[in-house]
Amino acid sequence: MATETGGPGAAGPALEGKASQEKPAKAASKDSQPAQGDAGAAGEKKLSNAELKKKAKEEKAARRAQAKASSAGPSSGAQGLTDGKGGKAKQKQDGPQGQQQGRPQARPAAPVPTIPKEVKPTVPECFSHLSVARRIDMTQADKDVHPAVLALGQHMSTFAISDSITRLEATLLAFKKVIDSYTPPHGTSFSRHFTSHILNPQIEYLSACRPMCFSMGNAVRWLKLQISKIDIDLPDTDAKKLLSESIDNFISERISLADYVIVKTAADMIEDGEVILTYAHHHLVEQTLLRAKEQGKSFEVILVDDPYERVGLAHAKTLSAAGIPVSYSPDLGALRSNLRESTSLFVAAEAMFSNGAMYARAGTCDAAAAATDLGLRVVALCETINFTERVSIDSLTYNEIDPERNSGEGFRLLFDTTRDKFVTVVVTELGNTAPTSVPAILRKLEEL
Repeated sequence: MATETGGPGAAGPALEGKASQEKPAKAASKDSQPAQGDAGAAGEKKLSNAELKKKAKEEKAARRAQAKASSAGPSSGAQGLTDGKGGKAKQKQDGPQGQQQGRPQARPAAPVPTIPKEVKPTVPECFSHLSVARRIDMTQADKDVHPAVLALGQHMSTFAISDSITRLEATLLAFKKVIDSYTPPHGTSFSRHFTSHILNPQIEYLSACRPMCFSMGNAVRWLKLQISKIDIDLPDTDAKKLLSESIDNFISERISLADYVIVKTAADMIEDGEVILTYAHHHLVEQTLLRAKEQGKSFEVILVDDPYERVGLAHAKTLSAAGIPVSYSPDLGALRSNLRESTSLFVAAEAMFSNGAMYARAGTCDAAAAATDLGLRVVALCETINFTERVSIDSLTYNEIDPERNSGEGFRLLFDTTRDKFVTVVVTELGNTAPTSVPAILRKLEEL
């Protein structure tokens, strides 16, 4: 009977038991094959379906936390992140482009236009009417500007030619070269074509380099009047010759002869034993003092210099070389002390206004006002070509800004205006006159 236990009847129940044991294992492998593999490899205890699902959720949460931490770090934009399945994770972006897929993405914002930084003027707006000398590139000048005028403009802009009379004479000589080289186009006359097409571009260029002084303005008006008087039937050669001779006569009478008469008259006003105080440097004052020394007069000079330009150093050396005792002061600090030792103040004017005010180098007004306060005589030397019908009562109506001392912190004016009450006498080529007589002199000049 024992042999029957190994037959087919006994094998049936055994196979059924084996199959029943394999069914739960296959079901578990469908839920989580990786978990079964890990458990089998480690020889761990088999997990139930609920435990397998819990473990899978924990692993998924851990992967999400790791990805979130890496994206928040400094290398969040790196392409080396993975999605936990061996593939590359999509880079998380902020803003409209980081929206979920399937939603319409907003258009990128238009770039904000860059506004150029406004360059603020170095001169306050309330002083914007004051001019500043500047160097004009020759390539920017009008094609009709003569080479002689181009060179003159460069000299004026750099202050190689500074005082009004020197600028006036140089301008007239340059205009004379322009006239000599001019040839009117066919079918035009000299008097009708020259002023508008040739002369005006020269004037505009010079004015752009540095504002014209009052004497230059007077001379330009005179020159235009002479051109308008030329007969239209006069040959061009004769017209040019006539105009050149008029310019020579103007320079001789209104500049050279005028300076000679002024120097002689002012030198006669100096007496022996006087102490003359003068400010900075002007050719009229220098020639006056040298002329008085040539006349054998014995006097002393106190020279107060411009603290910004120091133009009085060469002036003091010239006077000292001529045998005139000179005391030099570098600035206006000891002005009143020096005036107490003086008997007269000699200065030169760049222009005289119709109301008797004197337009001169900055610092002249301080010296004249202090001298008048101490009872000293203030003598102003000026050619009548520098007289103007304009009126000024302060230093801001007409003036120039020093281009070398113009910055965001401040600027310096080149000239000042001295009221007529601070000027004792004005010496001109027409004689000595009071400052209030300027209008009468202007009327007399119009009649000539």
